Amino acid sequence: MIKLLAIPTIDKKLCAHFGHCEQFAVIETQDQKITNIEYLNPPAHQPGTYPRFLAGKGISTIISGGMGMKAKEIFDQNNIEVYMGINSDNPEVLVQQYLGNQLRNAENMCDH
Repeated sequence: MIKLLAIPTIDKKLCAHFGHCEQFAVIETQDQKITNIEYLNPPAHQPGTYPRFLAGKGISTIISGGMGMKAKEIFDQNNIEVYMGINSDNPEVLVQQYLGNQLRNAENMCDH
């Protein structure tokens, strides 16, 4: 099964705050293997824009340091799995941890 994961990034590393990213790393997996990595520029930031943008791309999982509650609500409404409180790292490493069932939710790094 093909699965798409998105990771907000700055300088090609996980961005601590979802809404402050430069790009989204969109990583395609199939059969527990990474098959493609693409970096997408997000639209202009407004509350709810990024979650709707990613939902429209068919993303099924978000890996983030933190995000606002509105973003989390929109992902929940679209049945998109969210991992928060993840420390900054290379997106490929984070997806490998996800595929190996080693990624764990922690405290949301967003304080507003």
